Amino acid sequence: MLPTLWYQDTLYPSEWMESEIRRILAGLHALDCGPGDTVAAMLRNSPQYVALTLACRRAGLYLASVNWHFKALEAEHILTDSSARALFVDADLLEQIAGGIPGHVAVVTVAGNAAAAPAHAQDWTAFGAGLPPMPARAGLVHSAITYTSGTTGKPKGVRRIPPAPGDFASAERFAQVMDIVYGRGDVAFLAAPIYHSAAMSYLGHFSNLGATLVLEPRFDAARTLALIEKHRITHAYLVPTMYQRLLALPPEARARHDISSLRQVASTGSPCPAPLKQAMIDWFGPIITEAYGSSEAGYTTFIDSADWQRHPGSAGRAMPDADVRILDEGGGALPAGEIGLIHVRQRALSDFTYVNRPEARAAIERDGLVTLGDMGYLDEEGFLYICDRKADMIISGGVNIYPAEIESVLHTMPGVADCAVFGIPDAEFGEALAAAVQPLPGAQVDAAAVQSFLRERIANYKVPRIVDIHQQLPREDTGKIFKRKLRDPYWQGQARAI
Repeated sequence: MLPTLWYQDTLYPSEWMESEIRRILAGLHALDCGPGDTVAAMLRNSPQYVALTLACRRAGLYLASVNWHFKALEAEHILTDSSARALFVDADLLEQIAGGIPGHVAVVTVAGNAAAAPAHAQDWTAFGAGLPPMPARAGLVHSAITYTSGTTGKPKGVRRIPPAPGDFASAERFAQVMDIVYGRGDVAFLAAPIYHSAAMSYLGHFSNLGATLVLEPRFDAARTLALIEKHRITHAYLVPTMYQRLLALPPEARARHDISSLRQVASTGSPCPAPLKQAMIDWFGPIITEAYGSSEAGYTTFIDSADWQRHPGSAGRAMPDADVRILDEGGGALPAGEIGLIHVRQRALSDFTYVNRPEARAAIERDGLVTLGDMGYLDEEGFLYICDRKADMIISGGVNIYPAEIESVLHTMPGVADCAVFGIPDAEFGEALAAAVQPLPGAQVDAAAVQSFLRERIANYKVPRIVDIHQQLPREDTGKIFKRKLRDPYWQGQARAI
């Protein structure tokens, strides 16, 4: 089934979507793209992005999404690591990544041509036009390759291993999981960026249902309320940062629109502070849900408003087909109430691999379950509580940011001897970035220069908001930087540690 789209107050019926999908597939066939190959997208939310996503699923192609904030080095890694055959990119984004596009990658520009486009680039409106359609291929239930960073500083591509031919039972079980996490409805709202794995799965779920999808290029709190009323939206995907912006609206603006059509608001991707979640329940009603998951493991726990109010702070209980265990360092199971490493498996979801990184995939598995380094415990009723995340990962506005990636770039700055990047509390985004920098003896380094250096090389959202210059960074006896001593002063007096 195909969705009907509303985008910037324009209707894109399912017939439009079918026509675009066929044209995209004809163009990809002409590029000799076949099942199992990869194409890449660096696009803002748009009907074209939706069409490309659904075309790749139908053709058995993998789609590697590139965050549209990325710069040349970041984009080059994904395009090279994923072996992308083609790149679909918004024309105005080309300049910031032009130096990172490998010469063999076909380029298709969306929303017009650009001066930075390679000579062989094609325009979206002409791509595939007049060509014979691609032959029927076996589709992929999970066609997205999600790149998630790690402690090495280089993003790793998470790619699903296709289920065995004819294994329809797995797809049905996975659909049931998505029904719980996102709900089943006629009209769904999405303003989160499609390049994010959760937004991509939300898009896929409601596309499979043939629903009407109200897609926005970006989130605007007041407009969101107006759209809910106008389209009688039944389901929405919102993250805590969006909750903050909704609640910040004046009372008269919040009361202006009828939101009674909403039946479920799904939130995933970052922890939601208890007062913020309670405020949303008080306003929207007991329709706020939350799920714990990851690109690697999928969704493994779920909690609705009623259970959350009985178990505040919990990430929920294990979902159907999911296994959630708390293990000690030796792999032994821990009893209820004891904190350990969270290991999970969602058996309704096919297994995964890290692109070109089998050793990294093997390193996180134990007894058929995987861990991403999150610490937590289960209570007597099986509700999961997350106490800490990976040692260094930061979630800002629902986006995972890994300090090692930023530090690896900062180490190349002239005059920098060493550095540490860490998370500090932020009222709107949950966490913000701070950096501590130690200059080389005699070097003159200031905060503005550090931020400018990083802004030229990495996405702006990865540039630390605060940069402190230290003549000596605190270190452990081993010489490793003592990040906790840098981080803890910012978190004093806070009700949470992440």
